[in-house]
Amino acid sequence: MEKKYRYLRGRGEYDYDYVHDILFFKTKKRNYDRSVELDRFVIDIDKENFVVGIQIFDASEFLGIPKLILRNIRNWQFHATVDENKLEIRLMFRVVHRNKMVEKNPIIIEPLKESLPDSKVICSVP
Repeated sequence: MEKKYRYLRGRGEYDYDYVHDILFFKTKKRNYDRSVELDRFVIDIDKENFVVGIQIFDASEFLGIPKLILRNIRNWQFHATVDENKLEIRLMFRVVHRNKMVEKNPIIIEPLKESLPDSKVICSVP
């Protein structure tokens, strides 16, 4: 039997705080209700218990990309899946580094400290 998930698909926006090296992806037009702190990350959750944003601390170190490059991320997506109280976030994006297009696809898997319903969120830039 196939598992049922609640789904959310939306357009996204990103921001990069160069001074503090924090990378932020979020779903547009979805306000967060609360935040949950994980090891190097903070996830934002809306009133319907969807993961609608992620902040990555020490992003250049985590991703292995210089800070200057993180200012110009292109064509990105984030997929967040909550399954049996485990969070999986897949980030997919492109940056230009040394005149080459570099694709990064980090996967973050973390147990959640609070119970959330199983769900899938796909957020991307058009």
